[in-house]
Amino acid sequence: MKELTVVMPCLNEAETLETCIQKVHTCLKDTNVDYQVLIGDNGSTDGSQDIARRNGAKVIDIPIRGYGAALFGAISAADSKYIIMGDSDDSYDFLGLMPFIEKLRAGHDLVMGNRFKGGIQEGAMPFLHKYLGNPVLSFIGRLFFDIPVGDFHCGLRGFSKEAFNKMDLRTTGMEFASEIVVKSSLLNLDIVEVPTTLAPDGRSRPPHLNTWRDGWRHLRFLLMYCPKWLFLMPGLIILGLGLVLSLLIISGPITFNNVVFDVNTLLYSSAMVLIGYEICMFYLLTKVYAVGKGLLPQSKRFSSFLNFFTLEKGLIIGVLLVLTGIVLAVMSLSIWSGADFGELEASQILRRVIPSVIALSIGVQTILYSFFVSILRIE
Repeated sequence: MKELTVVMPCLNEAETLETCIQKVHTCLKDTNVDYQVLIGDNGSTDGSQDIARRNGAKVIDIPIRGYGAALFGAISAADSKYIIMGDSDDSYDFLGLMPFIEKLRAGHDLVMGNRFKGGIQEGAMPFLHKYLGNPVLSFIGRLFFDIPVGDFHCGLRGFSKEAFNKMDLRTTGMEFASEIVVKSSLLNLDIVEVPTTLAPDGRSRPPHLNTWRDGWRHLRFLLMYCPKWLFLMPGLIILGLGLVLSLLIISGPITFNNVVFDVNTLLYSSAMVLIGYEICMFYLLTKVYAVGKGLLPQSKRFSSFLNFFTLEKGLIIGVLLVLTGIVLAVMSLSIWSGADFGELEASQILRRVIPSVIALSIGVQTILYSFFVSILRIE
């Protein structure tokens, strides 16, 4: 087994592939690192495979198209303790691999390069990527997953083969890079950064990266792998605001700066309660499904909640809410019968009818969701 495998994805990179491989050799030739270079070829038609072999690299043919697929296939085939991956467009500094190796030898699971600390040459990164895309997506990554990484999308990074196997990576496109960082954080792996540089790529053709499409794919991936921020936090905010406003209005109209909030506002605030509850339930269903499929690791807090929230408890809560709705409906019917089932003042009756409808709706949904969660948890 080698100590290190340097992996590069390749799709028609004949202009720059030799330069990248030779830089790896130059960097490591006078060191004690036992290494190999592995090229994950995604169907090149420009002779990239022959160039790689001629320069001492091993080529792995990857039939599934995609940046992530090419890397995953090559990394899976690597027989080494450590992996360092980087693009084969001559933009990353393959002459500066030793800081990555030293951190890996020190026991860190994932070593990320940081281009903003090492230096970005003029023209190496488009304006939108440098000042909008990378900073914003890196901030979202740190916020969602509490990851101590300043350059979330640096393509030059190293990790142990053991850590890679733990990650159980699934994506095949550009979001593969994000999945590595996210899964490392979710699995509580040891993540560290080292400065690296970025140069303009040496190809005469445009890069495979599409700014808006791939930026959206990264953002979509971050949202899908964090149901807490996609569903739970927005749901709790909407539910809380709707509940507070409803409780203030339900006993009578309230006035703020000569503006009167009455039953019409109560109707909308009650709708917020219902919508917020639905969003929170989507968090629960998504989390249970993702954990069951191995997409997200099981946390102790969520495991404790599931052990508490049994089918029986969910049914009891749902039935109590339905009964509450029925009681309010009967009270409303009693008021109506007192008026000989004639016309009623809207503000008087709707303060009972609206909460009755909401309680009935949430109660029935709680019963159904309780059964659905139990079905998802079947082994």
